Amino acid sequence: MATTSAPWSETKPTALLVLADGTVVEGMGLGASGKAVGEVCFNTALTGYQEILTDPSYAGQIVTFTFPHIGNVGANDEDIEDLHPAQRAGAVGAIFRADVTGPSNYRAGEHLDAWLKRRGIVALSGMDTRALTTLLREKGAANAVIAHAPDGQFDIETLKAEARAWSGLVGLDLAKQVTSGQSSTWKETPWVWDEGFGTADETGMHIVAVDYGVKRNILRLLASLGAEVTVVPATSTAEDILAMKPDGIFLSNGPGDPAATGEYAVPMIRELLKHDIPIFGICLGHQMLALALGARTVKMHQGHHGANHPVKDHTTGKVEIVSMNHGFAVDGKSLPDGVEETHVSLFDGSNCGIALKGRPVFSVQHHPEASPGPQDSHYLFRRFANLIRERRGEPALAER
Repeated sequence: MATTSAPWSETKPTALLVLADGTVVEGMGLGASGKAVGEVCFNTALTGYQEILTDPSYAGQIVTFTFPHIGNVGANDEDIEDLHPAQRAGAVGAIFRADVTGPSNYRAGEHLDAWLKRRGIVALSGMDTRALTTLLREKGAANAVIAHAPDGQFDIETLKAEARAWSGLVGLDLAKQVTSGQSSTWKETPWVWDEGFGTADETGMHIVAVDYGVKRNILRLLASLGAEVTVVPATSTAEDILAMKPDGIFLSNGPGDPAATGEYAVPMIRELLKHDIPIFGICLGHQMLALALGARTVKMHQGHHGANHPVKDHTTGKVEIVSMNHGFAVDGKSLPDGVEETHVSLFDGSNCGIALKGRPVFSVQHHPEASPGPQDSHYLFRRFANLIRERRGEPALAER
């Protein structure tokens, strides 16, 4: 057990991070007052903190930003990823190295601190994030409580007990907490400089997106294919989806343990696989597809979270720089006959993509919509569209 203080300040700490092993780290609080329990992970991206904190795949997690200057471009209402902001799907806490300064960007609508308060995210600044990241790399993602009290009063023993008592993400189905409550139609297309978001020019293609915690930019890129996109809840049945007569089915990203979500998602996907309909999955959707095909998923030591991860596409031989956000992974060694590994991480060799041989079915672990490369992985959406177009007897799009 250890207690450390923010070295740069002699003022009374107003925030604590209390790990399940008893470690207590002090800092200065911002964002929402109160406390939140979750799994602490670290993200190595240099930009995109709003997109990160509002990604539903981070539900149940406290994000440590390794980049020291977070918040200097402020916050706005466009750079959010959760489909239903009122649900506050996304990270429950955030940890920063430096103080959050005033915004300096023409798109800023408010100070990050005000935005964090409005979102209900508990945050802490002034922590040695390098030391915390090293700890997480060595010991793995940690269960913890993050607490913010403006008066600096904490019951540390109670916080320690809460951190120890939290069961963690293994066995936890969070998709039901972040999914849509009912079906809806999505028409918005990606943001364009000086124009903002557009509206889909539909071609008659119909994609049904199963929402396990879908990100807005995924839906925008699906709509940019000229598709009518129908978003359905995670608990939708195969019968519900097939009744919509989709040309393609998309399995979205999402949080939690894939094996837990798979209890209801896997039977549905297996039923869909009986039909000759193109299927594309991302992140949790990738893991759901792998489970439905007979593979296994495993909890990772520290997970992959960042916007600078190299992944090799075996189908093209090319390496792309991708955005990652997952604490579970498909065990590549468990892939059954008939399922090929299409993508792998060049950091650790872990599985990042699969395809069903001879069928229009594939998925990837990374986030091609997040544009870290900046658009290295956008071809995956066109690949999905081409599977649909081939089935409809239409000419293919150029993948690149």
